[in-house]
Amino acid sequence: MIDLNELGQPVGPLVPGWAPRFAPTPKVVTGRWCRLEPLDSERHAANLFAANQRDGNAGMWTYMAYGPFPDLETYSAWIDSVAGRPDPLFFAIVPRGGRAAGVAALQRVDRQMGCVEVGHLAFSPELQGTTAATEAIALLASMVFDELGYRRFEWKCDALNAPSRRAARRFGFVYEGTFRQAVVVKGRNRDTAWFSITDGEWPQVREAYERWLAPENFAPDGSQLVSLSSLTCAER
Repeated sequence: MIDLNELGQPVGPLVPGWAPRFAPTPKVVTGRWCRLEPLDSERHAANLFAANQRDGNAGMWTYMAYGPFPDLETYSAWIDSVAGRPDPLFFAIVPRGGRAAGVAALQRVDRQMGCVEVGHLAFSPELQGTTAATEAIALLASMVFDELGYRRFEWKCDALNAPSRRAARRFGFVYEGTFRQAVVVKGRNRDTAWFSITDGEWPQVREAYERWLAPENFAPDGSQLVSLSSLTCAER
């Protein structure tokens, strides 16, 4: 919907009652398949480092601004350097009944505009492609929209990172465009692809998450009966 002002010029619709939102805070968030915990080196570093070591060619770090880490001491020092910050706000992802296997963060928090980005996604091979990985994103999105009332949830990645682009779409984020020559990462140019979910889209995306994560969506062998992409991308 586009309104016209008194001069007959098109303007965006009013946002009734809008006020700055609270910032996300560090806390434990528990789902059916995983748990999010504020990242802490003493609690998580050893398990995360061990899980990351299963990535034999260190491909999970190619598009990250840091990593791979040569040893546990170096990785622990990195966690110490980022843990406890309000922005980025880091979480360890702990699959049900298992050990910490991935990291995610809420960053670039804009309380005035109601916008926040999910980033620093470092999913070890133990986490990649699992229900816990999907639920981790769902829990963060629910925090952003349902708990904090933000208007926009962003996903950005290197435009050459095809797996991240596919994941963004699978998780219900809509591609918005590419910022050319956005940053320099590890001495190389990075064009950044932008994706988002808005608060108006969130109810549909949330329903897709809930349907996909429901136990009845999985066969006895653990295989999915309905894909998440078929639910999040059907009408978008």
